[in-house]
Amino acid sequence: LGKDKRGHVTPARTRQNNNGGRSGYECPEERDYYPYWAPTLQSDKLDRFQRTPWIDLAWLGDTSKCSFIKSNSFNRNSKWRCVLSTASDKRQYGKSITAKGCKAEKGKWVEFVSFLEVLKGATSEGACRAAQGKDSRNRIYWGTLRSDDSKKVCIVQAPEVMCKPAPLTRVNHLGNTGGGDDPNASRIEVDLPHFPSGEAKRCVMRMRYNISTGDYDPWRTDASSNNNKDVISNNPAIDVLGNGEKLQLALNTAQTGRTFQDRSHVFIVLPRLKSMSGKTIHNLNVKGKRGNLEQTFPANEYDFIPD
Repeated sequence: LGKDKRGHVTPARTRQNNNGGRSGYECPEERDYYPYWAPTLQSDKLDRFQRTPWIDLAWLGDTSKCSFIKSNSFNRNSKWRCVLSTASDKRQYGKSITAKGCKAEKGKWVEFVSFLEVLKGATSEGACRAAQGKDSRNRIYWGTLRSDDSKKVCIVQAPEVMCKPAPLTRVNHLGNTGGGDDPNASRIEVDLPHFPSGEAKRCVMRMRYNISTGDYDPWRTDASSNNNKDVISNNPAIDVLGNGEKLQLALNTAQTGRTFQDRSHVFIVLPRLKSMSGKTIHNLNVKGKRGNLEQTFPANEYDFIPD
């Protein structure tokens, strides 16, 4: 878990949120780091060390990392968590992220699996296998949701996270990309989640974007690098000319390699009507802002998406 300069240990405190500030129910540590090392689905009871329930849809970036991203996504890979209490009215999780640390907390190191939903109508392994035979997108299997629970259920897991390169644009440009005679708005086209139960589901779409930095290796720098000479520091004094006269740079390390988040997109997935059976449904939306080209810059005018 994140630890600030005063020694507070909690996922609410990160390099970007040293004061423990939060927006809504977000978990700042989980927001800032991906793939996250802890499970993000446990229960509807929140406590001090509770994470947030997200399922990975897509990761856009360096495709050489795709194997790492997919093997560490919670969609199809289990994660472990330190459980201190499983009482229905007092579910508590520890701060440790290792089995050794959990033992020191006198907790139990528990394995969790991610799920879209649990098929309550499939009450046997045979019925669960039959449900998998009808679903080509999700993984459906008979098992337990956590290693300390002996009750088996029919678990629906989401598809693997999509891993693709991000659209290439010029700096600070929010308009069309691709160039040539047929440019299009930056986009990623994905399939909406499929819930084999046929029940209506209320969903939230979250988008996170990271501002990368070349000042240090973002994949190899962590808390163990604090105060090392190979990473940057706040407001460093630099001998620019090599004559012993140092100049101070106005540099805030909390603003380098940071993550932003937008999770304001709420939608409901409804079951299909009989007339829609076997057909492809396209989700047509409106993008942009009201006004002409100059008034909306650096965004763009109203348009349909996909266009």
